[in-house]
Amino acid sequence: MKILYITTISLTINTFFKPHIEMLVKKGCQVDIACNYSDLELDGLYSELGCKSYQIDFSRSPLSKDNIKAYGQLKAVIENGEYDIVHCHTPNASIITRLVCRKFRKKNGIKVFYTAHGFHFYKGAPKLNWAVYYPVEKFCSRFTDKLITINQEDYELAKSKFKAKQVCYVPGVGIDLSRFENVQVDKGAKRQEIGVPQDAMLLFSVGELNDNKNHQVMIKALARLDDPTIHYAIAGVGEKKEYLIKLAQELGVSEQVHFLGFRNDIFELNCCVDIFCFPSFREGLSASLMEAMASSLPCVVSHIRGNVDLIDDKGGALFDPHSDQSCANAISKVMKSDMQGIGMYNSDKAKNFGVLPVIDKVERIYFESN
Repeated sequence: MKILYITTISLTINTFFKPHIEMLVKKGCQVDIACNYSDLELDGLYSELGCKSYQIDFSRSPLSKDNIKAYGQLKAVIENGEYDIVHCHTPNASIITRLVCRKFRKKNGIKVFYTAHGFHFYKGAPKLNWAVYYPVEKFCSRFTDKLITINQEDYELAKSKFKAKQVCYVPGVGIDLSRFENVQVDKGAKRQEIGVPQDAMLLFSVGELNDNKNHQVMIKALARLDDPTIHYAIAGVGEKKEYLIKLAQELGVSEQVHFLGFRNDIFELNCCVDIFCFPSFREGLSASLMEAMASSLPCVVSHIRGNVDLIDDKGGALFDPHSDQSCANAISKVMKSDMQGIGMYNSDKAKNFGVLPVIDKVERIYFESN
């Protein structure tokens, strides 16, 4: 079987799909890769696995003229590749792929798989998202043989509204649970490194500093809690940093908020914090939240699609992402609870989202009825 894996940028391939591609190669498949890797080279593992790679000038902006060029480039790759399956990910690449493959599905019998890592339309989404993205995804579903969703809300919507031949559910991309075993870290030294007092109650978030990640609600909730022993650390970079710094200053909590920037020691940091907080407005199924669960952390998260698949009342608390009072109440509730017991519950639940059970489901999707 010959397969073409397609994403908008190479970072997505490097970060999420190594185990998936390794499984397919071990099953005897030839797997090639098409993406925009002009800014970040593909991991050397793929060439070792015999994967050919193709530079496609996808843009993350749906309005970019580069996407017209990408259409032609991808069409040439698929036309000459003799692929049995093309598997696309990420919105722009997936729309272009399915438009390209319309005639190849009829002419060559090529099958199109699409993994939706969180539709841009969802319960509570802006009306503009529904007006723009929903009709496009519904139209393209007609040219999709297997539509794979990663959370229950998207799965139910796709089953009832879309025209894909088959709709499947896979719980995320899978996290490597072995990375959380026997993590060695000096908690005191790590807290000192990031400027957090040893006896502080430390809240922690991971995510880009942008509007969607909604770190501002956490800072406002921190001010509402009015407790100088509670600190909040954020690992991430982005255009909202200066706004968030100014907000913390205006609310009088700047000494309690720590901007850690880009970090490659998230697993170690997870071992040094007390509560993981995830206040996003929109997510598919967050890997960072699953990693926090695997690290035995209680979690305070926004009550949104994806998050509700992972966290229930036994694993922490959910809150309205538009309300700093709701967020503060959720933090207070978890602080007063058996946090160790909650963390152990999350650690056990995280096993359902490990890479092995996920890869097993992906394998069945590929090889059952193919």
